[in-house]
Amino acid sequence: MESLHHAVSAVANFLWGVPLILALVGTGVFLTIRLGFMQFRYLPRALWMIVKPPKHDEPGSVEGEISHFQALMTALAATVGTGNIAGVATAIALGGPGAMVWMWLTGLLGMATKYSEALLAIHFREVREDGTVAGGPMYYIEKGLKWRWLAIAFSAFAALAAFGIGNMVQANSVAEALYGAFGLPHWITGAVIAVGAGLVILGGIRGIGRVTQLLVPLMIAFYFLSALVALLLNLDKIPGAFTLIFTHAFTGDAALGGIAGAGVKESLRFGLARGLFSNESGMGTAPIAAAAAKTDHPVSQALISMTQTFIDTLVVCTMTGLVIIISNEAAGGLSGAKLTGAAMSHLLGTGLGGKITAISLALFAFSTILGWCYYGEKSVEYLQGSSKTLWYKIVFSLMVFVGSIAKMETLWAFSDVMNALMALPNLLALVMLSGVLVTVHRSYFAKQG
Repeated sequence: MESLHHAVSAVANFLWGVPLILALVGTGVFLTIRLGFMQFRYLPRALWMIVKPPKHDEPGSVEGEISHFQALMTALAATVGTGNIAGVATAIALGGPGAMVWMWLTGLLGMATKYSEALLAIHFREVREDGTVAGGPMYYIEKGLKWRWLAIAFSAFAALAAFGIGNMVQANSVAEALYGAFGLPHWITGAVIAVGAGLVILGGIRGIGRVTQLLVPLMIAFYFLSALVALLLNLDKIPGAFTLIFTHAFTGDAALGGIAGAGVKESLRFGLARGLFSNESGMGTAPIAAAAAKTDHPVSQALISMTQTFIDTLVVCTMTGLVIIISNEAAGGLSGAKLTGAAMSHLLGTGLGGKITAISLALFAFSTILGWCYYGEKSVEYLQGSSKTLWYKIVFSLMVFVGSIAKMETLWAFSDVMNALMALPNLLALVMLSGVLVTVHRSYFAKQG
């Protein structure tokens, strides 16, 4: 097992070298410029559309299976997960507080990337006679680039990635957190989550949408308010935390004992890797859910999809990062969910923080498992047909249990490998189809005046 862990980690480190980092950042910069810095110009409008969706977002009014809001909540369900609690903690523990700067960068640039993915997914989606919808990178790669072989490769990577980032990593983190907070055995946690997820998953995207539109807003509000209370109790330390973040990002000075030796390279590597793990911008997953939305124009849903990255990285991840840095718990050598739980307990002054973290992580992970099963299912559907996905749902549910008792370090490395393999063909497609993207984008806003 140890040799397997080293092998997978070596592949992850190779893939997450300079080329992929440049590809991710470069694509974000490229799309930001081509779209006229639209994420900064239209973010307020996009946030307003969440609160007050368009009138055409009514059952039966346009093609699609779920509402704008349900599509966003399904995508958020898949992204707001262990990356926001365990992922941020791992980034800070291994890359130092400066990793937060690079996580924010993935968020700012990722909004343009996420917008582009969703727009192309809807523009090239397939609406079948029975009203079901299929879309995502595999469809805009095949229809836009005419490279079916690359679409097949993306689908295969996505179907496998779902077992890592969207399944076993989630179950493992929850099992660890609930065992630490409540003494609940790992296998019990895995069994309960596996059964619960299986029951929802069998209902398809409509069932997932109904659950996530209720669960996701509540779980984000619960965690956000808990972290906000922790920060308000330590309000005087927040300015110093931001100073530490920016200083470490560009100088590499080791400011926390637990991350001694973490320099700029480590901050960059783990900040970008965990940022992508959290918001998934550039990986091509969220547009699979966006493609199912009822919408009369690709831009409408693309704007709403863009807010997913903002909420995930620039709001939720920031709260986690500040709690950890202010608490200085990283100096104790902790990492992952244990570090976040210890930080919350430190700032709240009681063991309550660990329980809040464990409950939040359980909710985040459960919703992520639901969203990622849909991504994997649609990928298998593209490869084998819509009538041959039941086996995938069953295996996916069973692997939740396996993940709850597996070794976490290997799972994180496996997830990094799959993230990279998904990102590469999707980023290539986004750049090569940017002409189509800009044409659709400009036509929409030209009509808006």
